[in-house]
Amino acid sequence: MILARTAGILLPVTSLPSKYGIGCFSKEAYEFIDWLKKAGQSVWQILPLGPTSYGDSPYQSFSTFAGNPYMISLEELIADGVLTEKECEDADFGDKENDINYEKLYKSRYKLLRMAYERSDITKDEKYHKFVWENNEWLSEYALFRSVKERFCGAPWTEWAEDIRMRYAYAIDYYNKELYFDIEFQKYMQYKFYSQWQKLKEYANRQGIKIIGDIPIYVSMDSADVWARPQLFQLGADNIPTAVAGCPPDGFSADGQLWGNPLYDWTHHRNTGYSWWISRMRHCFSIYDIVRIDHFRGFDEYFSIPYNDKTAVNGHWEKGPGIELFRAIENALGKRQFIAEDLGYMTDSVRELVKESGFPNMKVLEFAFDSRDTGSRNDYLPHNYPKNCVAYTGTHDNQTIISWFDTITSEERIAAREYLCDFATAKKRLNLSFISLIMRSAAETCIIPIQDYMGLDDGARINKPSTIGVNWRWRLNRDSLSEELNMLIRDMTKRYGRIGEQI
Repeated sequence: MILARTAGILLPVTSLPSKYGIGCFSKEAYEFIDWLKKAGQSVWQILPLGPTSYGDSPYQSFSTFAGNPYMISLEELIADGVLTEKECEDADFGDKENDINYEKLYKSRYKLLRMAYERSDITKDEKYHKFVWENNEWLSEYALFRSVKERFCGAPWTEWAEDIRMRYAYAIDYYNKELYFDIEFQKYMQYKFYSQWQKLKEYANRQGIKIIGDIPIYVSMDSADVWARPQLFQLGADNIPTAVAGCPPDGFSADGQLWGNPLYDWTHHRNTGYSWWISRMRHCFSIYDIVRIDHFRGFDEYFSIPYNDKTAVNGHWEKGPGIELFRAIENALGKRQFIAEDLGYMTDSVRELVKESGFPNMKVLEFAFDSRDTGSRNDYLPHNYPKNCVAYTGTHDNQTIISWFDTITSEERIAAREYLCDFATAKKRLNLSFISLIMRSAAETCIIPIQDYMGLDDGARINKPSTIGVNWRWRLNRDSLSEELNMLIRDMTKRYGRIGEQI
């Protein structure tokens, strides 16, 4: 159990309004926390905070431990005296208030951050040295990785020169000296990121808001994690994967999904007492209050696809670590609050793992009226929700509730209307009817994407899986978080008994 019958909002940090092209740790983030408190919310769920790679997905990051420099508040750097307001105003971040232009961000924001670093005299900051010392293991690997990557014009590490690709000792020494200031720049950005994030999180906690962080089960192939620690993964000669992750063919995709992430060498993890996972989770709980684990079923069984295959057709299931991993984490860190993302194809063994872990799992209303599974025992129908779950209208991967209702079959629309006992409400108001459904369920926690409260269509969708270039871009306009919307959310939260003390 996470909270005593409470509610929260799902909104990526990057989707906040801001002056400089992307949501970040600026005053707008603090104002949003105040807005959440006033609306009677107890939870803010965000997406992964890691530095993004090609495609801009927070689920494909250059590091499991590092933070995304785009989220550093430029206003705070102006206050520090290392940037001027004019320099930030003159930078081109794009001209659409509700859209993130990642190409322009890449060209403009890193240039400003480099200027800030060079003016910072960071070596005289004792707090910086303390941060570097406390995070030395992952930070040194990541900073060197990103600096070498820049030296090789952004190429994946698998395409670097052999000596540094294979991490020969003399090559590590050479690049650490050759790229000293580039490496220090990377460390400076991480210091600023985590200093600002911890300040924001502490503010949220003081306002009674808990942060739900989101972690992908897998790491990106082109990441500091895989480059620096190949022994953690199923890699063969020259550190090339022998198999990669994905999902099997199903009714939605005849070829399945080929994600391409390297798979874990679970034998190695078991033999080392899951030390890397314990470090990963210790880090997560230093920056989040609650951790949502994406693709939880992969710990029971994971889908293994031969490395050179172009589709997932030839993949097969293999056993994961199961409850042993989470027992090791609990033994090392004590009882912690997790959410198990158990969506997708479920088996009895996955259900047993979720049950044995004791973690609340997820219930998504948009899955409740699938015409192929309309029986009253459908797990996603709100009358079947147990207390120990987290209920959503949809997630970052789903359509908004309004567009979902537009695109389901007429049979499914009728089923949804019948379940609501409502054939009269105008479609533009149905978003509130659907939110009410899960808010009055037994689920201890309900989390609603802000777009669903606002009644927005798919123009505000965060992600459409299996597409590139159009995702992770949406953000709020400055006037979106109105007093009227705040009172609507507070009234609904109060009506269903979800304004309460955290436990």
